[in-house]
Amino acid sequence: MLSLMSEPTETRRERAARRAGEFPPAPEPLPRPVLDSHTHLDLTLSEAGVPGGGPADDPIAAAVGAAATVGVDRLVQVGVDVASSRWGADVADSHPAVLATVALHPNEAPRLADLDEALREIESLAARDRVRGIGETGMDFFRTGDEGRAAQEESFRAHIAIAKRHDKALVIHDRDAHADVLRILDDEGAPDTVVLHCFSGDADFARECVRRGFLLSFAGTVTFGSAGPLREAAALTPVDQILVETDAPYLTPMPYRGRPNASYLIPLTVRALAATTGTDLDELCAAISATGDRAFGPW
Repeated sequence: MLSLMSEPTETRRERAARRAGEFPPAPEPLPRPVLDSHTHLDLTLSEAGVPGGGPADDPIAAAVGAAATVGVDRLVQVGVDVASSRWGADVADSHPAVLATVALHPNEAPRLADLDEALREIESLAARDRVRGIGETGMDFFRTGDEGRAAQEESFRAHIAIAKRHDKALVIHDRDAHADVLRILDDEGAPDTVVLHCFSGDADFARECVRRGFLLSFAGTVTFGSAGPLREAAALTPVDQILVETDAPYLTPMPYRGRPNASYLIPLTVRALAATTGTDLDELCAAISATGDRAFGPW
């Protein structure tokens, strides 16, 4: 006891810095199972480690198990380039709780020396049974300037065509590009299932997406204090057009913003959505689960 008391006291700033890289504690489990409709297991494991301190000899199983403990029993692993898409497809083949999507991220497209060859690789992966979506693809005007937008649009249009040829969900990354995303989808004709990943629009954009029958996937951003317009968008979205995601290891919900994210933290976002939409938590979980199966399943 004396030795503990003799240790220097940690300041609030030092404690915050020390904990910034730690996974948050597990939240209260959900009353019904749901899915994480968009996660990056590869990035989570490489950048943040194994959620829940699971066995390092099987980190994927540990991450899946940590999520299942709180009622998140299915995950969609999302590709952003050829390598991560191939990795995700292989993981889905060997882990029953995981399905995969494959694509070239919109910020990846302008950097590629041979976009056509990369798209052929994505098309080949799209034919695999446990690849259930094409994404994340779309438009990003935040990180890519005018010089890269033509390549982004070419890639996006190609991914739309791949999704339609393989009858797979289209998972869209849209950052500061709402009008152009809708324009291109209207030009090409949207696939039967379109998911707006990490939905970031306001109520007006949400209405346009809902009217088209798209699914809006909300991430931890809906819990942020500055996200009033996003909560307005969520409040008007029909419950059967709502999905929930982590985008792990990023966008950790409050009160843990800034710390690593993982699928086991989905309950924080689901509870925030229940409060925002005025929906019973049990009912919302059931709806999210059914919509996930409709979009990607069965697992």
